[in-house]
Amino acid sequence: MHHSPLTDVLLLLAASVLAVTLFRRLNLPPILAYLGVGALVGPHALSWVPDTENTRFLAEFGVVFLLFTLGLEFSLPRLVAMRRAVLGMGGAQVAITALVAGGAAWAMGLSIPGALAIGGVLARSSTAIVITLISEQLEINSRHGRAAIGILLFQDLAVIPFLILIPALATGGDHIGQDMAIALVKGVLVSGLLLAAGRWLLRPLFHEIAKARSPELVTLAVLLVALSSAALTHAAGLSMALGSFLAGIMLSETAYRHQIESDIRPFQDVFLGLFFITIGMLLDVQALPHILPSALGLLVLLILMKTLIIFGVGVVLREEPGVALRTGLVLAQGGEFGFALLALASRGSLLSHEAVQVVLTTVLLSMIATPFLVRYNGRITKALIRGYRQTYVEQREEIAQQSAELTGHVILSGFGRVGQNLAYLLEQEDIPYIALEVDPDIIQKAQRAGYNVHFANATHIDLLRAAGIDKARALVITHHDAEAALKTLNVVRLQYKELPVLVRVLSVNRMDDLLKAGATEVVADAFEASLMLGAHLASRLGVPTRRILHRIERIRRDHYSLLRHIFQGRGDSVDAANALRGSLASITLPPGAWAVGRTLGEALAGLDVLPDAIRRGGIKGVMPESTTVLQAEDTLILYGTEKELERAEAHLLGGQ
Repeated sequence: MHHSPLTDVLLLLAASVLAVTLFRRLNLPPILAYLGVGALVGPHALSWVPDTENTRFLAEFGVVFLLFTLGLEFSLPRLVAMRRAVLGMGGAQVAITALVAGGAAWAMGLSIPGALAIGGVLARSSTAIVITLISEQLEINSRHGRAAIGILLFQDLAVIPFLILIPALATGGDHIGQDMAIALVKGVLVSGLLLAAGRWLLRPLFHEIAKARSPELVTLAVLLVALSSAALTHAAGLSMALGSFLAGIMLSETAYRHQIESDIRPFQDVFLGLFFITIGMLLDVQALPHILPSALGLLVLLILMKTLIIFGVGVVLREEPGVALRTGLVLAQGGEFGFALLALASRGSLLSHEAVQVVLTTVLLSMIATPFLVRYNGRITKALIRGYRQTYVEQREEIAQQSAELTGHVILSGFGRVGQNLAYLLEQEDIPYIALEVDPDIIQKAQRAGYNVHFANATHIDLLRAAGIDKARALVITHHDAEAALKTLNVVRLQYKELPVLVRVLSVNRMDDLLKAGATEVVADAFEASLMLGAHLASRLGVPTRRILHRIERIRRDHYSLLRHIFQGRGDSVDAANALRGSLASITLPPGAWAVGRTLGEALAGLDVLPDAIRRGGIKGVMPESTTVLQAEDTLILYGTEKELERAEAHLLGGQ
């Protein structure tokens, strides 16, 4: 089979589209799809795409963009704020895991450079998978969630010395210590030079570029900075990834960080996917039956080792044992940066083919096991640590004690800005309330100020019972997590069908889902902002207050139906759900159009669109009757999906 770079890329893209679509349907991480594609089409399986310099070059670009994005997300203030979790637990975890894993590899016969590389690979955890999963489980602001994020932040930072050391170890010289020292000195000097250049040159440069108001110019400048920095470190004998990481840090300190991140993401996603494919191509599928027993054994050891190390570090640093164990369970896997280090070690011949296969398979299996470890980390901890179960019981009993004297009260789920404002209004009316929140910082500050707020997840019915839902007058979900609100509604409506439940929502696209799940009222931020702004404007223009209130009440009573139909522009942020629900379109009937002379009902019969208004002779009639006879030059304002609106236009104009 003849191979060309274009053919290889087309094959990889086609296979990736199919695999990622399938894995998304199965709710599996797309990383696993890319790895599977690489293993399937690579040289060790179907051999559709060979392992050539072209594919390795694409993989190198993937690492460059991965590290560049990581640098953009790096924040020194965040590092200082989380210094206990980052420098304490994170630093100890990386150091101990690297030493233990590297020492075990050396004891099994690997060379010292190879053992150090193994230690660096296994010390990493998957930032992308862990943050996604704990966010979905509403544990991102829990104590173990915050500890996990702190450790992941240090792991991201610790990738720098490994990016410097592994290429130095790969030289294979007789003076490894001297080579490592030289590489570290060069790394420090180059890093200092780039960071200084970023502070003194990049800020004024991007300030001038921003004046041009050209998005493509910003994108070009970002690519130039990232690739130039990578080329500089490569010329110095260091990793290209190190240069791109430093470029990300430099640009993160500018005022254009978020714009840069959005501009570079399409490049990052494509090249990162290709990188994971090339990692999958390293997997020798034919040798899998032979290495699988070793990989499974190493998988068990990896999960136990990282869990116990993080648990031990947490206990030593006076973290609650249950929290420390849950943190260890969610970080017990290998990670995507481990693949990057493994690729460097493989190209530098630090590891044998069999060692690469065993470690690669182990990390892959650990990432597959991660969703189960994260999903059941609470249950495992409660089963192993009796004191942690007691802590949960005590937490529930504390809420029950605080709500014991309450009756006819309001339960607030979420105590952010909206929840705190509601609490203030309830206090002004002497209406009792109890608030449930998952952010420890908010809880600590609010409790000091005298607010009745407690740490609890309102998706658990036992905690809602402890908060006195049996005696409550209403439940108000004030946070903006629609998925969590749906879970809360589902558990509440199983037993409390008559309880008024008011829900705040950011995205108008989830309103119907929440209403269908049993919400009494759904308050959309965007709609309420429109109503309030309109009310203030109408009042300024002299419209009577009673008329303003009447119109607002009518709109709210109809669940904002009059405000939902909007024209979409190119710059609007429209997700797939909104696109399916529809938008407005204007269709003008020229003389001779099929619909002219017919009633509105006849013209729209069989079409899945709704008439919103008819504009005739400069006069707009809202919600027209079906008996209205259409005339030439009428403009029909219809609501429906894009496909149905196109069909309606063809039908109205030509009778098709």
